[in-house]
Amino acid sequence: MGVLMKGIDVANVMKEKLICEAEMLKEDGISPCLAIVRVGERPDDLSYERGARKRMAMVGIDCKVTELPGDIGQEEFEEMFQKVNDDPKVHGVLLLRPLPVQLDEEPVKRMIHPEKDVDCMSPVNAAKIFAGDKTGYGPCTAEAVMEMLKFYGVGLKGRNVTVVGRSMVVGKPLSMMLLNEHATVTVCHTRTVNLPQVCRNADILIAAAGKAKMITADMVGDGAVVADVGINVDEDGNLCGDVDFAAAEEKASYISPVPRGVGSITTSVLAGHVLRAAGAAGSRTKIGIGR
Repeated sequence: MGVLMKGIDVANVMKEKLICEAEMLKEDGISPCLAIVRVGERPDDLSYERGARKRMAMVGIDCKVTELPGDIGQEEFEEMFQKVNDDPKVHGVLLLRPLPVQLDEEPVKRMIHPEKDVDCMSPVNAAKIFAGDKTGYGPCTAEAVMEMLKFYGVGLKGRNVTVVGRSMVVGKPLSMMLLNEHATVTVCHTRTVNLPQVCRNADILIAAAGKAKMITADMVGDGAVVADVGINVDEDGNLCGDVDFAAAEEKASYISPVPRGVGSITTSVLAGHVLRAAGAAGSRTKIGIGR
């Protein structure tokens, strides 16, 4: 039976460092602030918002929420987003996605100031991830996986890592982060030929395809490390990951649960990004450039 990689343990260690960083910024006269933009009232958006606000308050970051009606039009949405984006008191902007069907998020991806883009929505920050430029902000979920592996002492150098999922939110940027740590990375997806065999060959298996319990026991190699990024609802209405946890746990050396796994770390990563953005904004102010 594998060691359980619990997100709360990682988040608790991160919390102390974040509190110290926030206090140091405040001593310099900088009050770090995150702005959340939410359109409508999707239950998962509301749940993430509550978690984010709780984490920000816990470490000393101000958090303001701009709630927009679910039927808002594109022009008004862009106008409201720009107001938040241009607010000099705001250091980080988080747009909760996906947006309602009538809205196109592409214009705001290009609109958001890269230095406030704390969850890697801007093409500028996405490009930095692929270039190995650590001045940008990666997606919080992808970085949460890296924080978890680091916390539990899972070495990456030279290891065979298989990532199941190719989204720009997790799969692709996470693969680049793993490569930057000298892992040998295979990126798979639901259409990969002989996916079970590819997964079995992995020293470290990361599931991020968004399909409930698609990673079964026969897809996990003996002693593999398994990180589950998926958030799904099973046939009984219960929250579950992309991994059949009960079956995979018997074969894995380390395994993360859903819930209480990777997802518990994402808001801590988000807080860290806001603090870094606030510090950078303070530096620009001192030398009289930027916002």
